Amino acid sequence: MKIAVTGATGFVGTRLVERLLEEGHRVIALTRSKAHGDRVFPQAAFPNVDVVEYTPLESGEWQQVLSGCDGVVNLAGAGIADERWTPERKQEILDSRKVGTEKIVEAIAQASPKPSVLVNASAIGYYGTSETATFDESSASGDDFLAQVCQAWEAAAESAQTSGTRVVILRTGIVLGMGGALGKMLTPFRLFAGGPLGTGRQWFSWIHREDLVNLILKALTDSSLSGVYNATAPNPVRMAEFCQTLGQVMGRPSWLPVPAFALEALLGDAAQVVLEGQQVLPKRTQEAGFAYQYSDVKAAIANILQQG
Repeated sequence: MKIAVTGATGFVGTRLVERLLEEGHRVIALTRSKAHGDRVFPQAAFPNVDVVEYTPLESGEWQQVLSGCDGVVNLAGAGIADERWTPERKQEILDSRKVGTEKIVEAIAQASPKPSVLVNASAIGYYGTSETATFDESSASGDDFLAQVCQAWEAAAESAQTSGTRVVILRTGIVLGMGGALGKMLTPFRLFAGGPLGTGRQWFSWIHREDLVNLILKALTDSSLSGVYNATAPNPVRMAEFCQTLGQVMGRPSWLPVPAFALEALLGDAAQVVLEGQQVLPKRTQEAGFAYQYSDVKAAIANILQQG
C-alpha cells in the first residue's frame, strides 16, 4: 500500500514508518520541515519514503500527494505538556489538531482516487479526569480544555466519511517507549531521586509503543474497523504503582514524590496532564480482536529498558 503519515518524524510516527516499510508499503512522510524529514529518513536508507513538506494549517499543493494513497495516518499535533498553557499555546494545541485535521480531510475530498481509510489520533483526555470513574469508548466526553480539544479533533476527522473514506479514531493513552513520557522519567530514577508525581493516586492509562503501532496497522488493513477505539493497555495503573514498578525494574527506589505545586510552578495548567488522570479500558479494541503484546506494565517497562 501507499500510506501518507503526518507526524511521521515524531515518537510514534518514526516507528510506524519503520513498520510500514518492513511490511513492504510505501510511505509519504508529511513534515513541516523537509530538511528535518530528510535527516530522519535519509533517502539512501529509506528509499521507499517520500518526504513532503507541508503547511498543516493551510491548503496548498501538498494536498495533491494524497491522490492515489491507500490510507492516511494523521498523528500531528503540538505537544500537550511541553510548556505552560498560555492562551496562545492553548490555541496552538487546538488549531494543530482541529485545523490540521480539517486540511487533511479537505485533501482527501479533493483526492482522485481517494484514500480508503483515515486513521486519526485522538487522546483519552476526551473523557476528562477522574480518580473514581472508569471509561470506555461509549463513555461521555468531559468538559475541560483537553476534552474540548479532543471533541473538535474527532469531529474534524469524522467529516472525512462524507468522501466515502473509512475513519478510525484512536484515543491514545500515555505511550511508553524509549523516549516520550517514560524517557523524561528515567533520569530522576537513575539519580535515585524518582517517585510518583503529585498524590500518586491519579490513574495512568498507558500503551506500549509497539502495541499502538500494531493497532494503527490493524486499523489501516482491517476494513471491519471504524469509529472510536481506545488505544490503551487493558490494565491501567495508579501513578504510584507505575513509579514503583519503574523503580523495581531499574533497581532504584521510588520514594521521592514530586509535589504538585512544583509541577504547577513549572507547567501551570499544563501540569493537569500528569497530576490528573483517567482509568480507560479498551473495550471496543478488545472486542475487535486486537491482541496486545504488552498488557502488563512491568513487562512493558522491562522490554523498553532492555532495548534502551
